[in-house]
Amino acid sequence: MISSGSWVQLDFGPSAMVPLLLGTFAVCFGLVSMVVKERLFLSDTLVAMLFGVAAGPAGFGAVDAGKLVDVPSFTLELTRLIIAIQVMAAGITLPKKYLLTELKSLLMLLGPVMTWMWLTSAIIIMLVFRLGFVESLIIASCIAPTDPVLANSIVRGKFAEARVPQHVRNIISAESGANDGLGYPYLYLALYLLKFSTGEALTRWFAVVVIWQIALSIVLGALIGWAGRILLQFARRKEWIDHDSFFSFAISLTLLTLGIVAFVGSDDILACFVAGNSLTWDDWFREETVESHFQDVLDTLFNFTFFIYLGNIIPWGTLSGGSGLLTTGRLVTSAILILLFRRLPATLAVARMTPALQTFREAIFAGWFGPIGVGAVFYAMVAQKELEDHVFDGMRVKEYLLPIVLSLVIGSVFVHGITIPLYHIVSAVPNASVAVTRFLSRTPSESSSNFRFPFGPRALSISAPHPRIAAISNSARRRESALGIVSSSCPASAESTLLEPGFGGSSSNSSGSRGPENLPNYGTIAKRNI
Repeated sequence: MISSGSWVQLDFGPSAMVPLLLGTFAVCFGLVSMVVKERLFLSDTLVAMLFGVAAGPAGFGAVDAGKLVDVPSFTLELTRLIIAIQVMAAGITLPKKYLLTELKSLLMLLGPVMTWMWLTSAIIIMLVFRLGFVESLIIASCIAPTDPVLANSIVRGKFAEARVPQHVRNIISAESGANDGLGYPYLYLALYLLKFSTGEALTRWFAVVVIWQIALSIVLGALIGWAGRILLQFARRKEWIDHDSFFSFAISLTLLTLGIVAFVGSDDILACFVAGNSLTWDDWFREETVESHFQDVLDTLFNFTFFIYLGNIIPWGTLSGGSGLLTTGRLVTSAILILLFRRLPATLAVARMTPALQTFREAIFAGWFGPIGVGAVFYAMVAQKELEDHVFDGMRVKEYLLPIVLSLVIGSVFVHGITIPLYHIVSAVPNASVAVTRFLSRTPSESSSNFRFPFGPRALSISAPHPRIAAISNSARRRESALGIVSSSCPASAESTLLEPGFGGSSSNSSGSRGPENLPNYGTIAKRNI
């Protein structure tokens, strides 16, 4: 920047530093992105957040976003836009009539599982921070939805394509897209219970939230997506729309849906997801745009921007030494307990009633990977805005809301971001590889001939293991034998990879046995199979 009457000077202001930092990260990360994501198996969101921390007040202090923008309002609108784009993308990528064909699975995950996530998180927050139960419900409602941005990084990439079946990836995407718009009923039920009498709270909640926000948004989203599909097909037949406009149509429809639904005061996030699925209801748009990466590029840039921004604005001073019971130890304790018990037990409990989760292994994967991210920050901003009402004056939830939610987002980004690398490291150790593989490959029939899942009408015992599971067990026994571990008397006669075919593995038959002189190279096995 050149100023009048002076020599050229370096500009360390935000107009230079913000694009400099964003561009530096995008260029440098892009050059090594394959190494980071496909070899180290680290999530780009984790790396972006760490970069934001390093560039912010807690690090080198290059940029302090808190001094450049009004953090609450800017964060609210930024997260709204990012989530809307992501849930629209989730709806578009789902197969033909997916919401209808997998309705039972979605109802199980969006009903019992999400309610469990809300109540369990509230109980943990209440016990750790000694808040009232309804106050804890407000905070828990922010983290009840799974995050579509972090879920998208889980279901895409080399590891997911090789190890996670398509139907599991689809149900994770569908759930994260749908339940991000379903956080409103949980949040406003808790807010209304604090603000009004019980009867009035329930009446307002049903009329305003359930009917006007949820039901109306589903109808509007379906109509907007249907109209968009009809008009787009008509314009394509008439050759009125060019190539670039066709591939950017989903982004345009996202903005239109946001505007229309927000104008009538309904749930714009849920409407975007429904509109995306309605747009590709007959699979035409999805198949036409399957080779287009325009939206992926836009998603990546938005995600980089947000997580760098998030790392920059995290109030580390509050998280490291808050007042009262808001201490680092309690924040860490609550994060550990919530990540362990918030989702996994409920997913395993309803696995037998969820057709999209066909094995115990798939239920574990779907139960563990329910990340907390952009959606939690969005609902925290919505809750903070609602708590400005004088009715909530003096309540500790106003002070505790953001630190607890942000600490959980940090914990989820970190833990879920390193889960896959840790899985590879553990699986590279011979004994651990056998143990992990045998545990994840279990079915009820392998534990006991009389084992029953105690939930639902499908709680039936299984008389014999699936042939795939038998092959995995044989492989594990051979490895135990090669290591000198005492195993069962059932011999292994066929060689199989650690992963069943549905998870990207393949099996091959070979005869003969391995002697001590032919011990397998476990580093090669782990690299090939895990």
